[in-house]
Amino acid sequence: MRTHNSFLFMLLVVLYLSVLCASQDFDFFYFVQQWPGSYCDTKQSCCYPTTGKPAADFGIHGLWPNYDDGSYPSNCDSNNPFNQKKISDLTSSMQKNWPTLACPSGNGVTFWTHEWEKHGTCSESILDQHGYFKAALDLKKQINLLQVLQSADIVPNGGTYSLSSIKSAIQESIGYTPWIECNSDASGNSQLYQIYLCVDTSGSNLIECPVFPHGKCGSQIEFPSF
Repeated sequence: MRTHNSFLFMLLVVLYLSVLCASQDFDFFYFVQQWPGSYCDTKQSCCYPTTGKPAADFGIHGLWPNYDDGSYPSNCDSNNPFNQKKISDLTSSMQKNWPTLACPSGNGVTFWTHEWEKHGTCSESILDQHGYFKAALDLKKQINLLQVLQSADIVPNGGTYSLSSIKSAIQESIGYTPWIECNSDASGNSQLYQIYLCVDTSGSNLIECPVFPHGKCGSQIEFPSF
């Protein structure tokens, strides 16, 4: 009986350690913000949240653990589902800074659930649910992308700007190189969609990106209004 109990104990330890290792096995975060005008200005279009149309500002898409080789972990702990009660004090800030634009209209919970369960659980040895969402909100507060671009006369008015000028404006302001993701508007024109910055494993300090995602924008891209 003692041998059997010892075996069960060791098995539980191994299972616990495997979950722990999976959850902390990453090298950095991508902090991703999206421009709502570009999300909506496509053939697919968008739906405003049930809480109302978001402000004309970049919104958080996610805080994503990544590896230095460009791959990433996902869905690391099915035993730790999203629990809205754990972020009740952050809800109003998240509705403002992390709004959903997916259809049908929602209050953001489905979006946040996806982000936590796919990405957040892979950092849970460092950031619990509250810490994960607060870290993203703090980064958003630290990095005002719209203000940075407007200060460089890059404004969301439907005009076309060079990709290099957008990158340079951000890099000169915050000191780190961004990665720009584009999508296409309803007419097929390339437009500014998402901006990626890299963050260390604490979720609080910007770093130079060890690797950038795949894909590229044209040399001239639109910055649509919202």
